[in-house]
This record gives sequence, C-alpha cells and structure tokens, in this order.
Amino acid sequence: MMPEAVLCQAQAEMIEWQNSGMSVMEMSHRGKQFAHIAAMLEADLRELMAIPANYKVLFLQGGATAQFSFIPQNLLNGKTKACYLNTGAWSEKAIKDAGAICEVLVSASAEETKFTTIPERARWVIDAQAAYLHYTSNETIHGVEFQSTPENTGLPLVVDMSSNILSREFNVSDFGLIYAGTQKNMGPAGVTVVIVRDDLVGHASNMTPAVFNYAEQAKNQSMLNTPATYNWYLVGLVLQWLKAQGGVAVIEQRNIAKAARLYQAIDNSTLYRNPVATTCRSRMNVPFILADESLDAAFLAAAEANGLAELKGHRSVGGMRASIYNAMPDEGVTALIAFMAEFERTH
Repeated sequence: MMPEAVLCQAQAEMIEWQNSGMSVMEMSHRGKQFAHIAAMLEADLRELMAIPANYKVLFLQGGATAQFSFIPQNLLNGKTKACYLNTGAWSEKAIKDAGAICEVLVSASAEETKFTTIPERARWVIDAQAAYLHYTSNETIHGVEFQSTPENTGLPLVVDMSSNILSREFNVSDFGLIYAGTQKNMGPAGVTVVIVRDDLVGHASNMTPAVFNYAEQAKNQSMLNTPATYNWYLVGLVLQWLKAQGGVAVIEQRNIAKAARLYQAIDNSTLYRNPVATTCRSRMNVPFILADESLDAAFLAAAEANGLAELKGHRSVGGMRASIYNAMPDEGVTALIAFMAEFERTH
C-alpha cells in the first residue's frame, strides 16, 4: 500500500515536475533536475536510518532476488563458504541461489516447526571461516519476524530487510550489508536498496557483472546504467512522507499498535487462529487460518465485497494474510477487525 498523500503528490506532478517543463519519467538521469531528486533520495534515507558515513547506499535493479546471487559474488572475498539462517520461504530462496556460488552452511533452520518459530540462538552453528551470516528479518509468507538483531555472530551480518525496512528502528552499524526491495514500505517495485559497509566493497569476483558490482555502482552513484528514474522519485516521495510522520520511531509505535490490535482480535476468536509463536510474530504480515477451511472462499468473497482486498494467503501455506505495512492506516485495521467479527458471528 502506498500513502495516499504520496499518490496525490505524484498525480499532481505527473505532467510537470517543479516548473521543469517535463515529467520525472521524461527526464535524463544525467540532468540537473534528476540529480537533485537522486541526491535528496539518498540524503533522506541516510537521515531516516541514521546511516553512518562509512556505508555506501546503492539503488539497484533486479529486486532483492537478484541480490541472492550477487551478495556472495561481492562478499566472499576469496572465501568459499557463507552461513545462512533458514526461517521461511525467502530464506530458502536466498540459500538456494547462494548455493550456486559457494558452499552454504545452514546455521539454523525452523523447517521442523513449519516456519512458525525462530531457532534459539544457542542452537546456531556458525563457521568462523565463513564470509558472512545471512538472515531474513521478516518472512512475509509465514509471518515470522526477528524482534531484535542477532548478536555475537563473529561474522559480517547480512540481512534481507525487504518487508520491514523503515518499519522499526535498526542500528545500521550492527550490519555489514542491508538490502531491500522497495515494494513493501518504500514505494513501488523496481528499486532495490543496498546499504553496505565500506570495507566489504571492492572484493567482487571477476565473474560479477559490472552492473551488480557494488564498487562499480558506488563509483557511478548507482547509475552505471539508466536507473528506474520514476521509481526513484516515488521512493523519494515515500521517504519525505515518512519524515513528515515523525520518522521511523513514530511509525514503529503505530505499527506495534496496529499489529497488537489485529493479533488480539485473532487470539480472542474461536474461528481464527495465528500459528506463529508469540515471540516472533510479524508486525508487517499477519497470517491466520479459519477453523473451518470450507469457509475460506466465502470469507474472501465477503471481504472483497466490503472493500478489503489481497487477503488470500500464499499458495504454499493457504489461509489468509493481512499485510499491514507502514502506509496502512489505523482505519484499515479497524475495518478488517470489524469485518472478521461480523463474519464470525454469521458463520
């Protein structure tokens, strides 16, 4: 979901951006107008996340999925192994793609609990000779989220933050590399943010294409090739909106409140159930199942009729899933809770 204010501003500026005589989507990425947009984009992200000066901020293409392969190509630096935590579908995809590049040690896996938990830290097996430790901070499909940053790993920490970046406060200095597709909390699909510590840049293998070589992109301000200019602009508008809301600390409190209300409604119900352990429930993605699966189709049809869309769970797990990213207003959660209560009463 995009903030309504952002959509309205983009609508107002569609034909002409700030008396430039052209739409942003018509601009040259080398022109002074777009240079201003790009500079503001990075500056606002650095401000919102308090990104230290010794980190590069890149805006790339290919989605977070492309980074599954290009992270090991950039970070192995002569090593042959990387450690990964497996907490759900996106972790599994990252592990599979990295496995084509290097040896992958699955340091811990929640597969035995059907990805409804996060393995206890004491059970993790970490190879000190590995290049890095990778994890996914929020699993959108299974609704599992790390509530704190893993500590004392001894390795550079790499995180796929696609679905909870800017939804809660993180200390960037705890990480070697953060990456995220923008289509959850930052804007439309088409831009991938990579925040990488300086000492990890410049070690890409000779087989890494220049466009996915962090050092080459950093040298070229993420414009080694033509970037997705209009999407950069939209991401920039979302960052400005987030600043106007009071920043990440304020939006985190809203997210806590929204998720708590929805989970409470589910937990107090006899029709709905959330399968995830309470210690690692996602604030962004709330999956729930109906006690009687034969009601699923009726639930979705009635929800759609009441203006509640995109509630069907992922095909791999079934059930329902409510995604309540930053831009989802409190009123949206209130409407969902009211509908769920009425559906339970009548069914």
